[in-house]
Amino acid sequence: MRGKEEIKKTIEEGKAVLGIEFGSTRIKAVLIDEDKSPIASGSYDWENQLVDNIWTYSMEKIQNGLQGCYQDLVKDVEAKYDVKLTKFAALGVSAMMHGYLAFDENDKLLVPFRTWRNTITEEASEKLTELFSYHIPQRWSIAHLYQAILNGEEHVKDVRYITTLAGYIHWKLTGKKVLGNGDAAGMFPIDIATKKFNEKMMDQFDELTAEKNFPWKIREILPEVLVAGEDAGVLTEEGAKLLDPTGTLQSGIPMCPPEGDAGTGMVATNSVAVRTGNVSAGTSVFAMAVLEKDLTKPYEEIDLVTTPAGDLVAMVHCNNCTSDLNAWVNLFKEFAQNFGVEDVDMDQLYGTLYNKALEGDKDCGGLLAYNYFSGEHITGFEEGRPLFVRKPDSNFNLANFMRVHLYTALGALKTGLDILMKEEDVKVDKMLGHGGLFKTEGVGQKIMAAAVNAPVSVMKTAGEGGAWGMAILAAYMLDKAEDETLDTYLSDKVFAGEEGTTIDPDEKDVEGFDEFIKQYQKGLALERVAIDVM
Repeated sequence: MRGKEEIKKTIEEGKAVLGIEFGSTRIKAVLIDEDKSPIASGSYDWENQLVDNIWTYSMEKIQNGLQGCYQDLVKDVEAKYDVKLTKFAALGVSAMMHGYLAFDENDKLLVPFRTWRNTITEEASEKLTELFSYHIPQRWSIAHLYQAILNGEEHVKDVRYITTLAGYIHWKLTGKKVLGNGDAAGMFPIDIATKKFNEKMMDQFDELTAEKNFPWKIREILPEVLVAGEDAGVLTEEGAKLLDPTGTLQSGIPMCPPEGDAGTGMVATNSVAVRTGNVSAGTSVFAMAVLEKDLTKPYEEIDLVTTPAGDLVAMVHCNNCTSDLNAWVNLFKEFAQNFGVEDVDMDQLYGTLYNKALEGDKDCGGLLAYNYFSGEHITGFEEGRPLFVRKPDSNFNLANFMRVHLYTALGALKTGLDILMKEEDVKVDKMLGHGGLFKTEGVGQKIMAAAVNAPVSVMKTAGEGGAWGMAILAAYMLDKAEDETLDTYLSDKVFAGEEGTTIDPDEKDVEGFDEFIKQYQKGLALERVAIDVM
């Protein structure tokens, strides 16, 4: 770790690199030094709004959030190092993926920003999936555009550019209508060979909409697709004033391709290489695996995106993970308080209960649970009911009770992963875990290793998050050697010597989880009944 004076010099000489990420509830900025270590940060809390049944953020909120986050970073730098921010070596912006931002020929927003959270494009999603023989999720930009066409929305004829949130911010900062490969893969399918939008599918889309006689073709209104490391323009004078209205920040800073939060998450967990993956397990859970080849057919349960470098990634996303587990732990907290333990140490409580689960039967002793606080598309539920069920002769004890709730936190995820690993024979050499499920050392990892039948590692830097990952992508553009791939750069220059723990799958745990999943699949009928009667 560098000393304070050394870091101050790095900032003063404009050698620090900045990454900014727009999450769904927080915008975060992370400044890194030449060692790729975070040296300062800023944040800005915001929330989406439901306006006319559309989840959205206003243009004003986006601008205020960008400026507020940057000013918070400026304050942090001044407080820590007593220096003003005037320039950076490089800069990058990322944001939540997907959604729909549509502009006319005068760069005017045509309809309020439709975020990834909207589930209003089912008809378009189904029709495009059939047309392309490629799964098009509801949240993808092309699904939003086609749904607007199906709805006969007046604005569609005036569209001249559509992009994502990261693409929009980058455009405002640089004047360039470009997008990083990972984020672009959530707009329209990418051709892995060319690392650009799929030409055949763009032709199919134009044929599909030809009778409408729109004054545009699809390739004319999408951003240019870039891969990690490519030049994506520089911060313009207008961009510098937008980011820093005080006028202190200089223009001319090189900018890397804007990315989506899935891509920056892969970078932050060093899981961009083929046959690696990462699992983020908190309130919701998703797993991503970098594929050696395309899948044999589309699956509704699996989204295909890419790494920032353009490699194909299969993604399984589930709405439910730790909420029900946390509710049960809180019940035990209440129990302890009723026994006079007023100041319950939650880390100790979680640690005790999670470790107890490791003593349970490998198949949970015949117990069954569902953690569905909300609907779960992987298993076909539009709403959820948390459920715990047992037979009179089940082995009902604390160890099995905790084990079944840890298993079921990954139940829907395993359903999707089994398609990849058993039906498509996808090989994963290691998975990187991050999120609340892995906080108790060793337990979440061991359960996850059983679910995916692959080693699961937890790195100490996994908590740095997407803004740090974005800064790393900006640094990669700046100082990569000729022909140095992103995965080599991460392994050699960012994560070399990185401390972490790895747990290999236990064969008996794998068998036990497989037995549990058979019962889990059969018992989904119980979840349906619970929804119908409660």
